[in-house]
Amino acid sequence: MAQEVSPVTPATLKTNDTRALDALTGGAFSAPTSGERTARVREWLAANPSVEQMQEVFRELSARDKGAARLLREKLDEIKRNRGQEVIAAEWAEKATALLALPKLNIADAMAWQRDAAKAGAPLSREPLASVKTQLAERVRGIEDLQHRVQVQREAAVLLAQRIEVLSTKSWQDAQAALDALGKDVPDWQGQAEALLADPNWPSVDGRFPPLLESSRTQLQVVWESFRSAVAQARAAAEDPAAALPPVPVWADELRAARGVPVEAAPAKAAKPKVDPEVRERASHAVRDALAKLEQEVAQGHGKASAGAANALRNALKEHGKLVDDKLENQAHAALAAAGELEGWQRWRADQLRQELVTKAEALFEHPAPVEGQEPQPPKPRYGGRKMQEQLRALREQWKQTDQGGAPNHALWKRFDEACNEAYKVVEAWLDKVKAEAAEHKAQRLALIDEVRVWAAANATAKDDDWKGFARVLHQFESRWRDAGHLSEKTFAELQPRWKEAIAAAWDPLEAVQKQSLERRHAMIEEAKVLGAAPQMRIDAVKSLQQRWQGEAQAIPLDRKHEQKLWDAFRKPIDEAFNRKSEEREKAAAALSERDRAVLEASKALEAANATGDAPKIKAAMTALEAALRGQAQAQAAAAAAQEAAPAESAAPAGTAEAAAEGTETTEPAEATEATEAAAAEPAPTPKPTPKPVIAMRGDDRPGMKKTEPAPARGKFGDRKGGPGGGKFGDRRDERGRFGDRGDRGEREDRGPRLGDVAFRAQRDALDHAQAALKKLAAQAHGEALTQLITAWEQRNPEQVPSAHDLGKSVGPAGRAAWVKSLQGAPAGDASEALLRLEIAAETPTPAEQLEARRALQLKLLTRRNDPSPAQTWADDAAQVFASGHEGSKSRRLQAALKVLLRR
Repeated sequence: MAQEVSPVTPATLKTNDTRALDALTGGAFSAPTSGERTARVREWLAANPSVEQMQEVFRELSARDKGAARLLREKLDEIKRNRGQEVIAAEWAEKATALLALPKLNIADAMAWQRDAAKAGAPLSREPLASVKTQLAERVRGIEDLQHRVQVQREAAVLLAQRIEVLSTKSWQDAQAALDALGKDVPDWQGQAEALLADPNWPSVDGRFPPLLESSRTQLQVVWESFRSAVAQARAAAEDPAAALPPVPVWADELRAARGVPVEAAPAKAAKPKVDPEVRERASHAVRDALAKLEQEVAQGHGKASAGAANALRNALKEHGKLVDDKLENQAHAALAAAGELEGWQRWRADQLRQELVTKAEALFEHPAPVEGQEPQPPKPRYGGRKMQEQLRALREQWKQTDQGGAPNHALWKRFDEACNEAYKVVEAWLDKVKAEAAEHKAQRLALIDEVRVWAAANATAKDDDWKGFARVLHQFESRWRDAGHLSEKTFAELQPRWKEAIAAAWDPLEAVQKQSLERRHAMIEEAKVLGAAPQMRIDAVKSLQQRWQGEAQAIPLDRKHEQKLWDAFRKPIDEAFNRKSEEREKAAAALSERDRAVLEASKALEAANATGDAPKIKAAMTALEAALRGQAQAQAAAAAAQEAAPAESAAPAGTAEAAAEGTETTEPAEATEATEAAAAEPAPTPKPTPKPVIAMRGDDRPGMKKTEPAPARGKFGDRKGGPGGGKFGDRRDERGRFGDRGDRGEREDRGPRLGDVAFRAQRDALDHAQAALKKLAAQAHGEALTQLITAWEQRNPEQVPSAHDLGKSVGPAGRAAWVKSLQGAPAGDASEALLRLEIAAETPTPAEQLEARRALQLKLLTRRNDPSPAQTWADDAAQVFASGHEGSKSRRLQAALKVLLRR
């Protein structure tokens, strides 16, 4: 019987592959936990499997355990990166080999190779680039060393020439003695120069160095040959008097003196002819300008510019040399000498400037100081991306200017370029970030433009006529556009027209409604002008117009500045009309009545008393102000005027008596006398006492009822049975009358005319200030009295107990006498229960350790219902405390309780 073959499916193949991979990785797929799978994958990777196997395992394992597959992904990325670096390394190694094979190597090309290779990501620290990099560095170092030796040889040639020149100023015998030493030094210098020319790196030397060496070599050879021939001629002239004298003036004079021939005096220098001062001034000015320009270029180290300035100064001297004075001519020659030296040795000055730039470039990073026991920290950039970019641009621009004024220095350039490249990494990271942000901002703005267009198409009018909400949404769109981030000028110029078109289309419905609203508002402004110009102000019309304006303003929003201008134009005529009414009202109220003046004067007097802080004065001033408010001051003034007028009126009856004796009847004066006597006998109106403030009390406080008795119970519907007005539903017609009149209550007090605004505010403020001052003074007096009382207890001194007036109305004379008696004897008794009673009476907190005792005392008081409460016997309890000894804790508890009780 044939065996049945199971069908082959993708799931079966995948299961078989998984088993094979599990066996290949040592059980990475069958491990129960992620940590075990990661460990087995790490062990398998240590055996260096092939890339294909790792890719297959990663493909299957990444769907099961991403944590374990991370090791495979990192390993595959590393292999991929290494392969890419190998290709790059081979490419740059080939370029370096080609550079090394050149007979003439340019140092700048070698440095540029290293910089470009680092930017391309080539692994310079690994072979073969590491060895090639070393070879290039050694080749560059050899070239720079050879160039340095050329400069040294040139300086040595200058020194040898100076030695020969100095010997020409001395005796010819000294020169003859130094001839042998010079005969050895000059050939040695020639041999060293030949060695430089034979160096393999000589073809790679900068093109300016071979001419320098050749000129030094030729000049030294000429000077040496001339010196040897002059010495030989001087020796011959010394041996043979008939021989020719040497061309050296010092030696010729010495030989003439040896032969006995007199030395000829040097001819006197001919005086310069007189020249016109103006011509001489112009010549001096031209030479000074050229000299100043040359000195400036020399000071800045510009070799090329100094050469042109030197030529200009030479031409000026050729043209005006005979017209300038000796001092200016010497300055010009000294400047030309300095310029000549700068042309030959300008590298020194340029190197100084380059060294400063290198220092600045290396200072763009902060290097933290090393700490013992810790790893060295990487350098930190001093500036951010934009600031670093500006610094690098400035430094590179200064380096270019320095290269224009002097010969290049590749060693310093290498250091400078490395420092700038390291700093440019910060700029690159910043630029990448800026580019990413710019792309994101552009996407946001494009999305916002599309959103505005969609919204404008869906909102052709405001929903529910909410135009303010419509404008609010548009303003939110504009705010989002302003806050959408930075864009480049080019991108912003592309997006701005599209945004304006979209937002303008969204604003169109609101602008149409705003145009109609403007027409309505201008019409209301004209109505306001008509109302304001009317002789009689119509308040109802003004209110109606203002309500219409407010409704229009709340419904249709406008630009804030424009809306404010319209509101000002609308409000102006109405305000002017109201101002006219106010002016008329103020004119009417300008003349204060006699009562207002009296109130103002009394208010000022009360304010002055408040400033003194004297309670009696304040109370007296308050009484005077209340009298002025009730018009009593005017009544008293009228009574005084009547008393003054009484003597004048009493003279009239005497005259009438005389007339009666003469037979004339006069009855009217007698009646006037009786009226005057009656007015004099009438007493002056007495001021009414100040009404006492109403105090809420328990019990029935209705008229005719006892306050100590409780109010009667209410009926079913709240009517009061048995009391006055106890009718149905609390009807009180017997007291008030039918329509709420007050029945038998007296007439309200006639308070006179109302006070003016100024007088009313003045008296109100004065009274408020007076009450506050009295309250403050009372609090101060209470505190002083309490402190004095505690001090009397501490010192056992009855004389220091405050008076009954200072203690207040809550302590009677009997209570104060008990306190004085308690302080007269020696301390005795326990006052713990008395203190607890005082704290219960004052409702002040008790210390934690005395809480149990206080609860026990409260239970005890509940069982003694007929005993007086602590609130009634607190004065006696205080006397019991004063009879005991003084302690700090007891003093604080007593002071806290008395502080409350003395104010009641």
